Amino acid sequence: MMRALIAPDQVLRVPLLPVLATQALLVRRNARLLPEPTGPREGRTGRGPRLRLLITGDSSAAGVGAGTQAQALSGQLVDRLARHHSVEWQLEATTGHTTLDTIDRLRGIKGEFDAVVTALGVNDVTRAVSCRTFSERQAQLINILSNELEARRIIITGVPQMHRFPALPHPLAWVLGRQAARLDNALQQVVSVHSHVQHLRLDLPDDPALAAPDGYHPSPRAYALWADAAARLLLQA
Repeated sequence: MMRALIAPDQVLRVPLLPVLATQALLVRRNARLLPEPTGPREGRTGRGPRLRLLITGDSSAAGVGAGTQAQALSGQLVDRLARHHSVEWQLEATTGHTTLDTIDRLRGIKGEFDAVVTALGVNDVTRAVSCRTFSERQAQLINILSNELEARRIIITGVPQMHRFPALPHPLAWVLGRQAARLDNALQQVVSVHSHVQHLRLDLPDDPALAAPDGYHPSPRAYALWADAAARLLLQA
């Protein structure tokens, strides 16, 4: 039986550990902490066939980097969907949440949803969650959304390309970026076995205007591109 190949970044983590630890500490110390935006986290708007929408996940789902929820993913996505549907929407997202945190949060949610958009992965990367554990938890999350919340359409946003985060210096950005890519590959495998679930990879252009002032979260422009892509998938369905 052949052993799985160890990636270069995994091999170099040990000798690079002092540098990585120092860089992580400096990033955390110098980070500009942005609040979650103000604005409603549920509502009803638009005309047309009823669409019950849930948006869930971490700080990006919560809209950090935008001034208001209207500028964030939730507001911009609802705005696009409301042109075709009567949208009843709900936002369940919190800064710092991992996939496991989101699973725990959703266990307390009651209701049924026609569509769900998730945004998770960055905190799983920074907390060193393994690919296997991440896959298991994402599969559990999809099960809860599908069976307990009866979601008919689920859009799983891919794990962001962390090596492109302006706030992260190299080699820290390289190491986190490689792990993020591995988790996203695992995520695509989880999604592929479900006909009602789709992976949304956000491959945004290199534009400084797409990053929030903290260099870590999306800006309103990035949220607009994200909302465009998610709305296209949901409306196609």
